[in-house]
Amino acid sequence: MGQNGAGKTTLIRTLNGLIRPIKGKIFLNGEEISTKTIASLSKNVGIVFQNPMHQLFSNTIEEEIKFSLKNLDLSKEEVQIRTQSILKQFNLEKYRERSPFNLSGGESKKLALASVICRNPQILIFDEPTLGQDAKEIKFLIDLLESERKAGKTIIIVTHNIEFSLEYIPRTILMANGKIIADGPTREILANKYLISKTSLILPQIFQFKNALREVGIDIPENLFKQKEIINFLNHYFEIKS
Repeated sequence: MGQNGAGKTTLIRTLNGLIRPIKGKIFLNGEEISTKTIASLSKNVGIVFQNPMHQLFSNTIEEEIKFSLKNLDLSKEEVQIRTQSILKQFNLEKYRERSPFNLSGGESKKLALASVICRNPQILIFDEPTLGQDAKEIKFLIDLLESERKAGKTIIIVTHNIEFSLEYIPRTILMANGKIIADGPTREILANKYLISKTSLILPQIFQFKNALREVGIDIPENLFKQKEIINFLNHYFEIKS
């Protein structure tokens, strides 16, 4: 997380060779990647861009998935099986013959996700995945991230969605002016008013709400952060009061 221009997107694009650093080195699984091609890196590092149109170009949705699988040395049968499986998982079967450029914003974002997930990379990188998504689409994303996390994947997310981060992301790295200025548990990082001001972010609404509760005399515990935790506390609080 960090202000616009902090270097977040530039940094993630170095991880699969789209941008080559002018100084310093990048290691993935202990191996320096400067001599690796984008094609070889993409087998292990999958990036879903903020704008899905930057990575979709095939004539149909089905062809988009098959093209993404092209560099994996799979048989035609394996490609067909994996394509069918991913179309079903992402509920894109009914659109398989449609052009990616005739999809809604949410559907095109889902296709961009599918075209990366189908390769089963060990490192998944998402650039502003919740941007322009409705509640149903965000729920799909959350479930997908949890499934990939349980499968042992490394997941990196660039986002300005501070509420989403607080609710679902355990670790946050803050950047400003091309440098990391903080790295730690999300709840601690996003509760720090100094760090929030340094990165031009906004204090999460849940913290603003807790501060407002204290101002009216409700002593809410510091360790409550999620919406359900706050709701349960308030239900119990008012049951006692009544």
